[in-house]
Amino acid sequence: MSDALGVPPSSVVLVSGGSRGLGLAIVTDLLAGGVKVAAFARTVTAELMALAAKYPDHLHVGSVDVNDAKATQAFVKEVEEKLGPIDGLVNNAAVGQDSLHVHTSAEQLAGIIQTNLTSPLILTRFVLRRMLAKGLKGRIVNVTSICAQRGYPGLVAYSATKGGLDAATRSMARELGGRVLVNSVAPGFFASEMSAVLGQTQLDQIVRRTPTGHLTEPEEVVPVVRMLLLDNTNINGQVLVIDGAASI
Repeated sequence: MSDALGVPPSSVVLVSGGSRGLGLAIVTDLLAGGVKVAAFARTVTAELMALAAKYPDHLHVGSVDVNDAKATQAFVKEVEEKLGPIDGLVNNAAVGQDSLHVHTSAEQLAGIIQTNLTSPLILTRFVLRRMLAKGLKGRIVNVTSICAQRGYPGLVAYSATKGGLDAATRSMARELGGRVLVNSVAPGFFASEMSAVLGQTQLDQIVRRTPTGHLTEPEEVVPVVRMLLLDNTNINGQVLVIDGAASI
C-alpha cells in the first residue's frame, strides 16, 4: 500500500555495515518480513553468511569497504541483477571514535569523516541516480546518533559526521520532492564496543538519567527502521531519536 506521498514500501533494500550489531538486526528483521535485502561490510561475519544460506533467494551479501566507491557501485549493480532494482537504502556503516579532539590526528579525522559522512553520501547519490533513472520511488534511512544532538567527550569528529548526516537528511527530503522519503534514526548508546569508549562510569551516568532505565538495544531501533522503509507513513526529513528520553 502506498503512503500519503505515493511512495510504496521498499521491496529491495541495501544495508551498509550489515554484518553485525544493529546492521545485522535490520537485515534479519527485513528478511523475516519477506523483503529482499543486500548487505555489505568490510568483513562478512558467520552470522551474515548463515542468513545468506537461510534466505538464498532474498539475501545477497558482499565483502565491500564503504570507502571504496568503485566496489560499492559494482555491488549495487550485482544486487540489481540478482534481486532487482533497489528502492530502499539503510546507511548504517560507520566507525567510532575514542580520542579527545586535541589528541586526534588529521589523518584520523579524515578517516572518520570519510567513512561516516562522505562515503554514505556518495553511495546514496549513486543509488538515487539509478532509482530515479528507472522512474522508481523509494526510501532512505540514515543511521545517525544522539551524539549529533548532545555533546560527549571523546566523540567530536564522530558527532560531527552524524550531525552532518542528519542535516543531509533534511536537505535530501526537500530536494527529492516526495519521490523518496529520507529520514534518520538516532539511537542512544548501545551496550556495545562502540559505547565502550565512554567508560563504565559515564555509561552508568547515562543509565541513571534515562527514564526507561537502560541503554538502547538494537531490537528497539529495528521496528522504527522497518516502519520508515515499509509502512504507510508521511514521515519525511525527520530525525527519530530512540534513547529512552536520556537526552531530554
